[in-house]
Amino acid sequence: MTRRLGGSKKFISNAKAAAIILAFAPAALGDWPTFGADPQRSGWAARETILDRNNAGMLELKWKIRLDNAPKELTSLTPPIVVDNVKIPRGIKEYVVVAGSSDTIFAIDADTGKLAWKKTFSVEATPVRQPNTLCPFALNATPVAAPTGRPRVVYATSSDGRLHALSMVDGEDRFPPLQFIPPFSKNWSLNIFGSALYTAVGQRCNGTPSGVYSMDLNSPEHSIHSFLSGPAGIWGRAGVAISQSGAVFGETGDGLYHPELGQLADTIFALSPDLKLTGYYTPVNREWLTRKDLDMGSISPVVFRLGGKDYVAGSGKEGRIFLLDAESLGGADHRTPLYRSELIDNEDAAYAAHGFWGSFATWEDSHSVRWLFAPAWGPPHPAARPFPVSNGEAPRGSIMAFRVELKDGSPVLSPAWISRDLNVPEPPIIANGVIYALSSGEDVQQADATGNSMNTKERVRGSTHAVLYAFDAENGKELFSSGDTMASFTHFGGIALSNGRIFVSTYDGFVYAFGSKNEER
Repeated sequence: MTRRLGGSKKFISNAKAAAIILAFAPAALGDWPTFGADPQRSGWAARETILDRNNAGMLELKWKIRLDNAPKELTSLTPPIVVDNVKIPRGIKEYVVVAGSSDTIFAIDADTGKLAWKKTFSVEATPVRQPNTLCPFALNATPVAAPTGRPRVVYATSSDGRLHALSMVDGEDRFPPLQFIPPFSKNWSLNIFGSALYTAVGQRCNGTPSGVYSMDLNSPEHSIHSFLSGPAGIWGRAGVAISQSGAVFGETGDGLYHPELGQLADTIFALSPDLKLTGYYTPVNREWLTRKDLDMGSISPVVFRLGGKDYVAGSGKEGRIFLLDAESLGGADHRTPLYRSELIDNEDAAYAAHGFWGSFATWEDSHSVRWLFAPAWGPPHPAARPFPVSNGEAPRGSIMAFRVELKDGSPVLSPAWISRDLNVPEPPIIANGVIYALSSGEDVQQADATGNSMNTKERVRGSTHAVLYAFDAENGKELFSSGDTMASFTHFGGIALSNGRIFVSTYDGFVYAFGSKNEER
């Protein structure tokens, strides 16, 4: 489906848009412009030159700042992004950007921790339903920064579904807000590839069907495309992943399954840049997954290259990992993966607090070995192949590390190590042989001992605080722990890393910056 927004007189001209956006080639900067560092959602800070194995154990808190944001249900601050090389009259700045649930964008000086600017969006609609834990009617999606351009531009969606383009210099609008997605739908981390901006919508908030939306930022009419997946939600927090050729990948959760009608529950799917369905993979036990509420949609896929080909890794609450050919996800029958792991997690087939959640990280080391790092909730499955290196019992969760190897021309996973216990892990990231992972501290149980659903207040009350860890990427050895530094938990959070510093946002409105004790600025 395609629609256009108004006439060109209301918006910037095509020439001016091109001047703002320029080319969306990979930026030659050390910043972190999107969730997971890049459109593929790799979580790999490939250009990081400061933090490594030699100093990751010497991290310390550099600054913290509390932002004026009121949580809505469990939604508070988005995971940070970082925009480097922002030229202002007083010099060249690096800004940490977070969006608040109360429809405000904040830019923080990465060096000093001082607020540089903030922008509060007006909301021009009213929800037709009442908010709840899953549907807070809040700003939810992690913003994205254009990787190049002068001035750098950050894009964000307000709770009423409008897209905002803000100058990184001062937060001023680069063009008037544009209606992008339905008001008060719940959309996830924005992504950019070429001149197109993407997001995913899930959980039917305010009655909105689930799907993927894109906007052409260069066209004068700002044309919008959409792919609707039926009742099956697309709610992996990283949104969609995009290959280097522009193919778009996502995962759906539970729902109806009628491919001929476009209903693709518990499925990993591929779309063309203009959001036409080009392929999909559905597990053979999909009906059982849906019946047991074991959504595939609990995690976003990641795209990586191995042996000159693009592959997609996906998973879900069930506790298996799938490796797929990016050009033919499920083969001719849409049910045949290149690799389907044994059950690695979730022995009890629990729909909460178990399985894989968030997003993966992937890395190619100096020996050209491809790695996959998975955030596992709950203990490992007792019948799974043991990890050669263990760092203690992990009853609440862990980072699981796998080598990705080619066997007879197809990728397979070989367990490498499992981290110490984490309560529970957010998506990991990697730089120079070090994995950085966040133990969220959130109470992720969705029902109490009697089976009654737990509300937001109960889950907040049962949560503790987040902890940042650094692990050696080759063996999972703990190099650093932030201990009790952070006072609150994170909900569906993430980490950003740029130029020797790691940034974390927490539920109570704080943003924290960690860096090496011996850093030179």
